[in-house]
Amino acid sequence: MLSARWWDLAAIVAASVIVVLTIIDPPYGPSEWGAWAAAAAFLVVYFAGGRRLLPVGELRPYLVVAILFAAVLAVGTTFEPAFAIVQAFIYPFVWTTAPSTRSAITANILVAVAIVVGYVARSGAAGLLTGLGVAVLTVGFSIALGLWITRIAQYGEERARLLDDLQAAQGQLAAMHRDAGVTEERGRLAREIHDTIAQSLTGLVMVAQRAGNRLEAVDGEAAAAARGDIELMEQMAREALTEARGLVASLTPVEAEAGLAEALRRLAVSFERETGVAVSVSAEVTGLDRELEVVLLRSAQEAIANVRKHARASTATIAVTADDADVVLTVTDDGVGPGEAQPGEYGFGLAGIRDRAALAGGTFEFGPGASGGTRLRVVVPRADAASPTGGVA
Repeated sequence: MLSARWWDLAAIVAASVIVVLTIIDPPYGPSEWGAWAAAAAFLVVYFAGGRRLLPVGELRPYLVVAILFAAVLAVGTTFEPAFAIVQAFIYPFVWTTAPSTRSAITANILVAVAIVVGYVARSGAAGLLTGLGVAVLTVGFSIALGLWITRIAQYGEERARLLDDLQAAQGQLAAMHRDAGVTEERGRLAREIHDTIAQSLTGLVMVAQRAGNRLEAVDGEAAAAARGDIELMEQMAREALTEARGLVASLTPVEAEAGLAEALRRLAVSFERETGVAVSVSAEVTGLDRELEVVLLRSAQEAIANVRKHARASTATIAVTADDADVVLTVTDDGVGPGEAQPGEYGFGLAGIRDRAALAGGTFEFGPGASGGTRLRVVVPRADAASPTGGVA
């Protein structure tokens, strides 16, 4: 019953009941007129101040409204004892709008005191016992019921909070399972490519080399033509083998749980061992969101795979820097450079980096480096990141 319209109706009904009870008992005199005025004052207090407290009021305005309700109740009961029926509205209202349990109990006691004051003011000492009986009964019932309902509400809020936490944990667990599945599938695909396509291409290169060696002892135009075809086969096989190895490198899982810097260092060590290209890593940011670390790590993987396939470089650098708004991944090499080529001409690798950066709300740049070679730059906005700290992995 938190809707303001229902409270409006309840206040009007409570005041109307008082008016009706006094009208059906003529003759009319100062007691009736006073009760009517008190009923009007009750409505003024509610619509001018009480209604603004819904659904939960601030402490100071709440106490002011509670005191005014108590004063109106005391005055109305002085003119007409039946005016005490207004407490049927006031007690639930002060519980509903209370900013705290303590303030609700304080307001209940004020209402009870107002009833006693009203009875004593009307009947003197004779009304004290009646007023105390009515006040104790009503305030006791109101406090008991209010505390019970408050505990139920607190229990419901706690259950709702626990449910939210459980759903969040389930979402995180599902994301972890999804990431684990993706990582496992990437690893399986990399192994399949390495064990099938790469091995077949390696065998093809060796067969082409052996056939070329056998033709060295044969003269004639046909032999020369055959040697040319075999050299072409060897070249194409080597290029395909390089592409396959690059694909294997880009698909091979590199765990990010140890931190982005450590994952990049492992990637550099593995790449240097396989290709002989010296790779230095500088990671100057920590505390990034795990999803953002994965985006940067996968982008670095694909960038290094592109160096393997196209750059013909001797050294490469991976750098991660950050400011208050963005995290920047930069991969450079001292190879032949991109020339006039565009990212789309290098197959799916650079296109994958561009799409991955776009999904994270970032940007992608690819072009010649400042002193030759190639520079690849990915800028993504920070998300749940701690303050950057310097460091070199």
